[in-house]
Amino acid sequence: MDNNLLLEMREIDKRFSGVHALDSVDFSVRKGEILALMGENGAGKSTLIKVLTGLYRKDGGQIIFDGTERNFHTPQDSQRAGISTIYQEINLIPHLSVAENIFIGQEPRNAFGIDWDSVNKQARQLLLDNGIDIDVTQDLASYSTAVQQMVAITRAISQNAKLLIMDEPTSSLADDEVQVMFSKMRELVAKGMSIIFISHKLDEVFTICDRTTILKDGKLVGSYDIDKITKLEMVSKMIGRDASNVLKRTVGVYEEKPGTIPLVHTKNIDNRVTLHGVSIDIRPGEIVGIAGLLGAGKSEYAKVLFGCDNTYTGTFEVEGKPVRLKSPKGAIDLGFAYCSEDRKVEGIFPHMTITENMTITALPRISKFGVVDSKKQKAIVDKYIESIRIKTPSSEQLISNLSGGNQQKVLLGRWLSMNPRLIILDEPTRGIDVGAKAEIEALIREFSQNGISVLYISSELEELIRNCYRIVVIRDGQNSVELTDQDITEENIMKYIAKNAKETEVDHG
Repeated sequence: MDNNLLLEMREIDKRFSGVHALDSVDFSVRKGEILALMGENGAGKSTLIKVLTGLYRKDGGQIIFDGTERNFHTPQDSQRAGISTIYQEINLIPHLSVAENIFIGQEPRNAFGIDWDSVNKQARQLLLDNGIDIDVTQDLASYSTAVQQMVAITRAISQNAKLLIMDEPTSSLADDEVQVMFSKMRELVAKGMSIIFISHKLDEVFTICDRTTILKDGKLVGSYDIDKITKLEMVSKMIGRDASNVLKRTVGVYEEKPGTIPLVHTKNIDNRVTLHGVSIDIRPGEIVGIAGLLGAGKSEYAKVLFGCDNTYTGTFEVEGKPVRLKSPKGAIDLGFAYCSEDRKVEGIFPHMTITENMTITALPRISKFGVVDSKKQKAIVDKYIESIRIKTPSSEQLISNLSGGNQQKVLLGRWLSMNPRLIILDEPTRGIDVGAKAEIEALIREFSQNGISVLYISSELEELIRNCYRIVVIRDGQNSVELTDQDITEENIMKYIAKNAKETEVDHG
């Protein structure tokens, strides 16, 4: 084994019921590097990590870690060897204290059992070393996601990890919190730790990583230095075809018919907390994007439109008529649909089937005296499984068994079955790989072509630029600028995200 390698996995094989999940995959991590593990959902990334950490037993191949051949039988085995994992869903215990989470299973002890004074003192010092000054005796749940992620990193450090695996660690973080995490990652690497970084956010990969290894369909595509591969080349290798069309702007100028009035007209929407005068119009069949930092008021505005917040003041009209929504039911009655930014918490019912998830909003229409008409239900599900291309062996599959992209398609099918006039999409591609993302974005453009209006909220600026006719930048709960046509560029969006909200004139020079 190369002395510069911390980890080498040779010809790793893994099968599930005849499916070749990993096909002779070679994978290596150098000492003191940040390596991006890339690929679409189903490419084999998670399987490879689970084989490495002892959750799965490999069917063939070798794992050499820190100079020694290993066969980890449990995650505890890999942790003891120096491998620690931070998952997208933070794998800590929210109702234990911060200190307990850091030391759980490895608490300092004295003659009377666990030495709680030492637990709290050491936890506080470890966090201070990472620039986090908090009360470690408080429940972990009382702190933000960003703090919880730093607690997870601190726990990994306390275990003397040599290899840290980070699976979508920034998915719920604001931009400034991401920068704090990146700073910590660089510090850990400078001290000799190696990091495997898994993310669907290409900008982050090109910012923080030294190399990338790309998998597709359970096979190794290749490993590349980040400074020797372009974003287009990376995406093309991930999806197995030229990605030029996936990354370029796909909409032109919105063509408004004479005499058309906005489907939605809002002016000076203010809820006295996060919204302080947002004004947005959405025309029939138009895709309107909202950009802004976390906390700018994007999701809060969406919830006003969907009747989740009736505390607001300001003008709210639908097709020129004033409305005052008191609940989501009122919004649904108007033909509004809403896909939340957190599909796992506010969207899917994980222990229910695709059929049950997709038709739950349609039950009043397909039921009589409390009995569901199974033929009508099946017709709805079959229609949208085919039309929006949901990949599943059966409509009776649990939705939790689907990839993130296919879960999102089921939610879109749920609302499409209601024949909506407006679909509000809050982070519709969060946690979804580039291939599935392209499919979701194509569906959104189809909605527009079929006359459905779309409010598109995303923290990924390239996504908004590709798909929106207009983009409204919100800053501190107010309109910062509205961009159209040639003014829709990443440079302009970033400029007005950072600018004072009163400075709204686009510089064409």
